[in-house]
Amino acid sequence: MENCVLLSIENHVGIVTLNRPEVGNALNLQMAKELMDVAIYCSESDEIRAVVITGSGNKFSVGGDLKSFVNDEDPIGSHLKSVTAYLHQAISYFARMDKPFIGAVNGVAAGAGMSLACACDLVYASDNSKFIMAYNKIGLTPDGSGSYFLPRLVGMRRALELMYTNRMLNAKEACEWGIVNELVSNDLLMKTVIELAEKLAMGPMNAFGATKKLFYHSLQETLESQMSLETEMLSQRAMSNEGKEGISAFLEKRDADYLKKEVPSAP
Repeated sequence: MENCVLLSIENHVGIVTLNRPEVGNALNLQMAKELMDVAIYCSESDEIRAVVITGSGNKFSVGGDLKSFVNDEDPIGSHLKSVTAYLHQAISYFARMDKPFIGAVNGVAAGAGMSLACACDLVYASDNSKFIMAYNKIGLTPDGSGSYFLPRLVGMRRALELMYTNRMLNAKEACEWGIVNELVSNDLLMKTVIELAEKLAMGPMNAFGATKKLFYHSLQETLESQMSLETEMLSQRAMSNEGKEGISAFLEKRDADYLKKEVPSAP
């Protein structure tokens, strides 16, 4: 059986490819399970220091494979619980890992595909990409972290508009709304994203992870409690090997070498 999710590693970058191009990289149970396995591997691998996710063919992902959900022997409700259990664990591992998680959206991102794109730290998209949530149109509600990340990216009113009306955003609109960082021509998309990922992979990976944690915490903290977290995190990072190397490199006017294995610093 052909893998639904592929992983290759180049220059410390893990490239994750959704691999069901014949159905627009639609998500079924096998793909969800494989995505979770790949997410665990990416989060634990010492070799991988940045992760890129994209789709094979001319689409990122059209979302859930409804045909497989309906045709399965299990009731659809039970089947969806299995699919989302794997999908949600995958997204949690990708979002929580220290390594930068970059989406290369090479076409349509619909339903769970759009949710997955929204869960990335950074998103670069081809100029012919399109984004649509699509759930309410068929009487469903979002999964794959869509209800968490989308309102935070575009605001509550715009998020509800996208859900209620099933409005499709073209690439330019998605960029203007903050869903996409930058648009790139389709033939240059992967080259651009991999170059960025390779650059980030040479950077302070654990500082990236700590920054991500700070930003996520800021959504539920008060000003003062958030600044307290900033103080604690800054102090920890300054005492870490990464922090020491970064400060030394700055003072010595040289490039920092963050590929040295990070080990706990002595108290």
